[in-house]
Amino acid sequence: MAQHPPVVALIGRTNVGKSTIFNRLLETQKALVSDVAGTTRDRNEGDCLWRGRIIRLVDTGGMDVDMKNEMEVSILKQSQFAIDRADILLFVVDAKSGAMPQERALADHIRESGKPVIVVANKAEKVAERLSVSNAEWQFPGLTEPLPISAARGNGLGDLLDQVYDKLEEIGKPAVDPFETDAIKVAVIGKPNVGKSTLLNAILGEERFITSPISHTTREPNDMLITLDDKRYLFIDTAGMRKQGKVRKAGGLEEAAVRRNEHIVKMADVTILVMDASQPIGNQEKTLAGFLKNSGSAVIIVANKWDLVEDKNTTTMNRFREYFSGMLPFLNWAPVMFLSALTKQRVNTLFQQIDLVYKNRAIEISNKDLAEFLKEVQTRHKPMIGKGKTVPKLLGFKQMKNEPPRFDLILKARRTDALSVAYVRFLENRLREKFNLTGTPLRINIRIARAVSK
Repeated sequence: MAQHPPVVALIGRTNVGKSTIFNRLLETQKALVSDVAGTTRDRNEGDCLWRGRIIRLVDTGGMDVDMKNEMEVSILKQSQFAIDRADILLFVVDAKSGAMPQERALADHIRESGKPVIVVANKAEKVAERLSVSNAEWQFPGLTEPLPISAARGNGLGDLLDQVYDKLEEIGKPAVDPFETDAIKVAVIGKPNVGKSTLLNAILGEERFITSPISHTTREPNDMLITLDDKRYLFIDTAGMRKQGKVRKAGGLEEAAVRRNEHIVKMADVTILVMDASQPIGNQEKTLAGFLKNSGSAVIIVANKWDLVEDKNTTTMNRFREYFSGMLPFLNWAPVMFLSALTKQRVNTLFQQIDLVYKNRAIEISNKDLAEFLKEVQTRHKPMIGKGKTVPKLLGFKQMKNEPPRFDLILKARRTDALSVAYVRFLENRLREKFNLTGTPLRINIRIARAVSK
């Protein structure tokens, strides 16, 4: 069951740099940053990843408004709501300007909330500004001495996060494991040097991951949280997965990294298999395809380095799809995307495809719809005999689980292999066609009706 990360709210008067801190900690430009006081009007939320675990950050508008109009009243209400909801408060002050009278009143209000508070002195770029936090003017009764940081330069943010995470542990509300949150978990795998890290850099929009033409540059899985249109995605870069023989021969860190990769894929909602479109498919891709078939993860095939392919058009894409389907029959249900991580061609369409296969993996089909489906397919193609003497009768078809979808096909027969394997494959193909189940694995289990099995 998904857990909710602990909530940490940024509180303070206008223009002390709360949104700059928020953006720095989230490694994104989600909050609008401006020198104009009062830029942040509503609460702004995002997930921060530190020490391999997640907290929920809430940015708020300045709480020193005069409530002269409806907008200012709304800002104050939103900020107060964030305080009430938060597990920890970050009381942000401006190290350059000195403590203001509004901040003394605000400190009293925050202390009365009863919530744990960390006072943060932002804009402390100079040594004198960092030392000034020990002055009497910055000592708020009942609150700790401010922690000097510079969000603009990134100084002191690691120390701030360490204090936040330690305080959460202390109050019994620790940060949560990324795999236990409600974010869509997306693993990115492939053989070494196909451009996995470059693809993640293109998605993020900055050079966060190490990219190198040297094979196996990435050894540790790297997590990347992105919020887009109120949806959260956890991307995980993995070490390049070489042939098992070479991995065993190399041993050590590389073998351990591959084992972690296999665990990650089994935990993932969606796995992106990255391949080099300019190179032929080899045994490594076939091995990965077979592994993905049994992982339970939805799958998207990314034909990367599409910029290197000549004479690109719809016909070329269709030929590639036929080639992939023939070489990787285990994954003929996975959509193929053609993009270039280097030039960022079509990278922005990846999220739409992730949403689609994620939705398909979680689909729930009613018994009524499945009963109608079973009737339709038998009209189209009668059941075929397998290892038995008579054609089995199909009595029912029900979905038992999702993520991924699993179905029970109930037979009137004496053995589960009485129905032809080819006919089961036919059912799977028609099921995908009928309910548009692209990108998700699915499983059909054969079950004998109880009355017949006795």
